[in-house]
Amino acid sequence: MARAALTDDQIHQFRARAVEVATELFAERGYDAVTMRGLATALGCSPMTPYRYFENRDELYAMVRAEAFRRFADRQQAAFEEPGTSTERLLRLKRAYVEFALDEPNAYRIMFQLSQAPAGTYPELAAQGARGFEYLHRAVAQAIEDGVVGGDPLSVAHLLWANTHGLVSLHLAGKLAMGRSLDELAAITLELR
Repeated sequence: MARAALTDDQIHQFRARAVEVATELFAERGYDAVTMRGLATALGCSPMTPYRYFENRDELYAMVRAEAFRRFADRQQAAFEEPGTSTERLLRLKRAYVEFALDEPNAYRIMFQLSQAPAGTYPELAAQGARGFEYLHRAVAQAIEDGVVGGDPLSVAHLLWANTHGLVSLHLAGKLAMGRSLDELAAITLELR
């Protein structure tokens, strides 16, 4: 007897639950230690069930990362859209970045520290990753236009991103212990002129 076709709602619900569970598994065990069979066990379903919803572990992992980047980008967008000066906007974006990493350290680790698929392999992942950076890039361009900072907008945005990423990564690893807290350092805007 043929298996009944899944509805869009059933597919969405299972995939969302699988992404939630897989996020925890990938964060706890790393990419190489997570299998589709292990996901099935954690979900309480048969070993083949995840294959009805995902082609393979790489697709599942890409969805986990895309969902994390979507939540991150949503926070960046909210910080970007609040009114204020260019400097205030840059500081809000930095604070939103830090708060996301502290609120969702597993998602943050998966986004930036575990294995990555080659660029362009998963379009939704690429789109959400780009969206996460877009608001900083736009804020830097506005800050340059306002005379707050100088330089090439894309280069300055990368430097600010790397600065914040470094602070967060050091903090999450317990290595930010040289006399300044994450909060103190996150409140500083680099002088780039």
